[in-house]
Amino acid sequence: MSAAATSGAERHWRALESLYASAPVNNQFASSLEVTGEGAARIEFEVTGECFHAAGAAHGTIYFKMLDDAAFYAANTLVTDRFLLTTSFNLHFTKPVREGKVVAEGRWVSGRRRVFVAESRLVDAEGDEIGRGTGTFMKSRIPLSSLEGYSA
Repeated sequence: MSAAATSGAERHWRALESLYASAPVNNQFASSLEVTGEGAARIEFEVTGECFHAAGAAHGTIYFKMLDDAAFYAANTLVTDRFLLTTSFNLHFTKPVREGKVVAEGRWVSGRRRVFVAESRLVDAEGDEIGRGTGTFMKSRIPLSSLEGYSA
């Protein structure tokens, strides 16, 4: 990849990180996104008691949100003009998590035109996988450049 292409890709990745940080829903979570390369994204977040279900562990909605976001942003690294939309997402819970740092790792699997497939996994502070998911994402009609948080 040429230096110009690399810097263009990196600008897009930083703009995606900015977009993530600007989403109002992310004010509810202590989390941050890092695009680590083409087709790869990583979200670090802190699980606290505020997201527990009645039995004292993180509710499944937190698993879904972080798995979906990591896979979504991994896929959106390949699309520089449009916002992607999640069209389906399958997830598997493998271990309950209580408080602590959790990392969501997303990676693009296939698709480069209109539909993209990406997968993600959650890893707890002990290094154990606690959840895994696969999503299908489709290009929307929403230009990334029209979104206030996206600043390339």
